[in-house]
Amino acid sequence: MSDDIQTVTVLSKTTWTPNLFSFTVSRPDSFKFTAGQFVRLGVNPSQLKYYQQTDASDKVADTALNEDVFRAYSIVSSPFDEVIEFFSIVIPDGAFTSQLQHLQVGDELLLNTMPFGFLTLARYQKPLPKDLWLLATGTGLAPFLSMLQDLKTWEDYEHIVLAYSARSLDELAYVEKIENLQEDFGALVDNPAKLIFIPIVTREPVEGALSERLPKLLLEGTLQARAGIALDIDTTHVMLCGNPDMVEDTKEALKTLGLVMNRRGEGNIAVENYW
Repeated sequence: MSDDIQTVTVLSKTTWTPNLFSFTVSRPDSFKFTAGQFVRLGVNPSQLKYYQQTDASDKVADTALNEDVFRAYSIVSSPFDEVIEFFSIVIPDGAFTSQLQHLQVGDELLLNTMPFGFLTLARYQKPLPKDLWLLATGTGLAPFLSMLQDLKTWEDYEHIVLAYSARSLDELAYVEKIENLQEDFGALVDNPAKLIFIPIVTREPVEGALSERLPKLLLEGTLQARAGIALDIDTTHVMLCGNPDMVEDTKEALKTLGLVMNRRGEGNIAVENYW
């Protein structure tokens, strides 16, 4: 096993829907990361309690299930938390999440302690513009929650717009946490950014939530109107994370509106490439 691979223990689990869950694991003392980064999390199905307790006749006859499987996971928790939190979707028949959904407290997972990714605020050159837009679908919310639990984010901007899209209301996870972020973190710095939270639910009517896909909301100006802030090449940073189709379509919509991709610290639009 690589020196970068360490065993971590599942400490808690929250089930949002049958297909969405969060969990926390122990944090190795030496593990460090920057808000917005992701890690590779590993599982060996034969080591999970669920797998061990399942009748042998029900186990998938596939030797691959006895091998370690790793997937990229953005971190929900703050870089300063004592535990590490992840937000996961269940992919039916997926070699990783089909097993991970049965996690129990006390299970052990594998963590590659080398963080990856450039969806971090450090990628932008100073001085920073005044507005930060965080646009997420589904579990793409994770890196933005990590950023919003870092006090420096609240110090560096005047406005933070978090637009979070899900298919249904019950898939709109972490809403209570989001609603408390201004008080819990913004209150700890002088002249903090103002957080503007915009929930979006696309497949059922929900009072107070927008209902269209992010690209359409941007092109029609609906998202900007709800935020009360314009998207401007000189004053705006935009970060995208979530479904690849959303990321691609939203990126193109932002370009249509005059924003440009971030290159070598300059520009407006930043995305993460997991795929």
